[in-house]
Amino acid sequence: MAVEGGMKCVKFLLYVLLLAFCACAVGLIAVGVGAQLVLSQTIIQGATPGSLLPVVIIAVGVFLFLVAFVGCCGACKENYCLMITFAIFLSLIMLVEVAAAIAGYVFRDKVMSEFNNNFRQQMENYPKNNHTASILDRMQADFKCCGAANYTDWEKIPSMSKNRVPDSCCIDVTVGCGINFNEKAIHKEGCVEKIGGWLRKNVLVVAAAALGIAFVEVLGIVFACCLVKSIRSGYEVM
Repeated sequence: MAVEGGMKCVKFLLYVLLLAFCACAVGLIAVGVGAQLVLSQTIIQGATPGSLLPVVIIAVGVFLFLVAFVGCCGACKENYCLMITFAIFLSLIMLVEVAAAIAGYVFRDKVMSEFNNNFRQQMENYPKNNHTASILDRMQADFKCCGAANYTDWEKIPSMSKNRVPDSCCIDVTVGCGINFNEKAIHKEGCVEKIGGWLRKNVLVVAAAALGIAFVEVLGIVFACCLVKSIRSGYEVM
């Protein structure tokens, strides 16, 4: 028995929300893949809270896409079981997102501490590892920073000659500009604080996007429950 009256409007709105879910799922997968590609070329190594975050984002995106597909099939066929499954799985996704948000807040200081330790560790490998040198040079050039806390950190690297910093520390990067450098010609601020500041500025954007997705998910759960109730009423009439 097909839904009638106001439930047709609810069904139509649910279709719109399902399209939004698919878009959110694709967006989450893209963000997760992008974050994974970035992390794969950074100095953070091993299974850490920071390195596992992209995997969680990709998994949630894939699961959300599958759940949206189930919801679409359930709404199209007005299938009671599929719509119940859709509502339950969508609720589970919301719980995972809330847990991820809490974990991100709890581990925020640990991630920065981990990044600081890894940055300093890889600074020691700078003169003897071209891959590490390339990564650090790119980070220092992109964020206009030098060293972990500041440029004097490079003086503590035994294998680096005295009065020298990587050329990527220079304001105007040229070959050899870091040798016998002039302090006015280099970036003095450390990369850990600079990158941390960049993350803090962008966390509000991420939080706003997460709240938007959560709001859409709540609407999806409400509309799915309304449709389930209507379908069940139809079964009882029959």
